[in-house]
Amino acid sequence: MSTTQTQQITPQLRQWIVEQAQAGHGAEAVLKSMLASGWAEDVAIEAMESTLKVHLEQKAQEQGLPAAVPVPDPGLEEAPLYLDAGDRRVCVLQAMYHPRVVVFGGLLSDEECEGLIELAKPRLARSLTVATKTGGEEVNADRTSNGMFFQRAENDLVKRIEARIARLLNWPEENGEGLQVLHYRPGTEYKPHYDYFDPNEPGTPTILKRGGQRVGTLIMYLGEPEKGGATSFPDVHLEVAPKRGNAVFFSYDRAHPSTKTLHGGTPVIAGEKWIATKWLRERRFE
Repeated sequence: MSTTQTQQITPQLRQWIVEQAQAGHGAEAVLKSMLASGWAEDVAIEAMESTLKVHLEQKAQEQGLPAAVPVPDPGLEEAPLYLDAGDRRVCVLQAMYHPRVVVFGGLLSDEECEGLIELAKPRLARSLTVATKTGGEEVNADRTSNGMFFQRAENDLVKRIEARIARLLNWPEENGEGLQVLHYRPGTEYKPHYDYFDPNEPGTPTILKRGGQRVGTLIMYLGEPEKGGATSFPDVHLEVAPKRGNAVFFSYDRAHPSTKTLHGGTPVIAGEKWIATKWLRERRFE
């Protein structure tokens, strides 16, 4: 019989864990105390994780935050160096938990990067952003790139990459928006912004009908500028260099700045920057 069956996580234990958190005791200290009291490590960890998750969600909603929703989640429980993405082994270069940011190495091959760029070039136009006032699209002075969208599974290359992303992030292919390719020349940038749709904007209900809220973003680097062009997360002072073939993923379980997913593309100083962006929705994107 396993320890999870012989030791029960009682309401009293959950209340004690919450009290320790409110008193400012760190997770390691609380776990050490539980182990010293005879709790099995697997039971103690499960009790802490489940209790604190519920507690934090209750506190968030009391403060008026939107309810948290499930998000894409690469399998990093055992701190792997590599992840199986189906047709390709992808390296985990860096992982952050709050915000949830993961930097992947070698997600795309050089040939795939070149292929996306060549397919995108004839269709490039001034990049638009979602108009949250109306639910449509608009030119935004904060975003000075050129770009285009592929339809989901539009061609063999896009279909292969989308299947790889779905496996890597444990999220259904049909929940993804079409792959977007963006081109930045020297002086162009995308100022810091959030990718989720502001629930207070009048156009958001129209946007959400197509697949619900955005819950994750994957930015894939197709070409390397000589200088500049990093993906920046100002709230946590993190910058991800645009290394060709690599990618940065981040998720946001509620449409609120508390996710710390404010991000932007810093200005390209020299050379050209090419990226492909995949936005992931709660439900099937229509």
